[in-house]
Amino acid sequence: MAQTERSPVAAPSTGDAGTEGDGFRARQTRRRPLSVAVVGSTGSIGTSTLEVIAGSAGRFGCHLLAAHRSVDRLLEQARRFRPAWMVVVDETAAAGLSSADLPPGTRLAVGARCLDELLAAPEVDRVVSAIVGAAGLRSTWAALDAGKTVALANKETLVAAGQLMTRLAARRNAALLPVDSEHAAIHQALRAGAPHEVRRLILTASGGPFRGQSAATLAAVTPAAALKHPTWSMGPKITVDSATMMNKALELIEARWLFDIPAEKLEVVVHPQSVVHSLVEFVDGSVIAQLGPPDMKMPIQYALAYPERFPGPAKRLDLTAPLALHFEPADPERFPAVGLGLEAAARGGTAGAALNAGNEVAVGAFLAGRLPFTEIAGLAGRALREHPYQADPTLDDIHRLDAWARQEVAQWMSS
Repeated sequence: MAQTERSPVAAPSTGDAGTEGDGFRARQTRRRPLSVAVVGSTGSIGTSTLEVIAGSAGRFGCHLLAAHRSVDRLLEQARRFRPAWMVVVDETAAAGLSSADLPPGTRLAVGARCLDELLAAPEVDRVVSAIVGAAGLRSTWAALDAGKTVALANKETLVAAGQLMTRLAARRNAALLPVDSEHAAIHQALRAGAPHEVRRLILTASGGPFRGQSAATLAAVTPAAALKHPTWSMGPKITVDSATMMNKALELIEARWLFDIPAEKLEVVVHPQSVVHSLVEFVDGSVIAQLGPPDMKMPIQYALAYPERFPGPAKRLDLTAPLALHFEPADPERFPAVGLGLEAAARGGTAGAALNAGNEVAVGAFLAGRLPFTEIAGLAGRALREHPYQADPTLDDIHRLDAWARQEVAQWMSS
């Protein structure tokens, strides 16, 4: 990032919150409910976001709900939260809908272009980007381009186009706030020191359901086994990413752009209890950790409320109960994905997009029973190594590279 550009991450400081994007200015000047647009409202992060809104004692209001094609669930949410807009991105899925299906006061919009326009509306204070996969890139771009504060749960946005997204946010005076529990933890821990005092950002990983198992056991893993996460409740793709530890690879790339820090200052440790969500080590040897139960409502509320804090529906950590915290290094042989993430974070450019696209195709094939579990990281790594790398791509370049990687990985599997 050029030295003249402001970091797009909402600064974890006690300074003037009014300089950190439209959502902060709205909260400074108006005491009405903060108006939230939830993109991907029917997924696990989206539904948790709505729980946070419902439990906010009127501090948050729901302006827009959007989903790709889960129309029935979206209608249920609209009838409960009465947003101004309900958006169905897939036009085929929306074909049978009419205004008569919607609750009073809610209007229907269809298509990605309509969603982009509505996210830019002045009524929107904060956008929650909760679509899984590279599909969330377009709407996040539209929100940042409009100068909005984006609560980012879609890690693939920064993995595929972090360089472009952070530049755009800086130009538009927009802000990015992390919703991933690991990055939300780092955002909070960074408040303990200045950027030049940071020695390492340490992301924690649960280790997934196969921590400690042999390579032979991993080769026989079934989709059903991979979807049984020991601590978190997530969608299928993210749960498989946790089992392969590819989620940590993507989070390393995301952290590189989100916090403007080089890859050599990033690290992963395995912490199966999922109580310490991540840590920051400073140059004097101090290590600041953020703790909490494995409940996504906590980082979601942090992103929606920042820079304020208030009671909410998230679970509380009971320190009167016996609690042991265990840490161990991530095994690079059984879980090579972490090394791929560090490589992509160091290379920048199109490296993250290639790794992400290859992984998405490989995970889909594994879930369909067409690919062994142990070959997921290998195919994603091959996409990283063999793609036509560009150091400073445009958004169109990212889209073309994404399509190339998906097609190539599919052909590699078929041959």
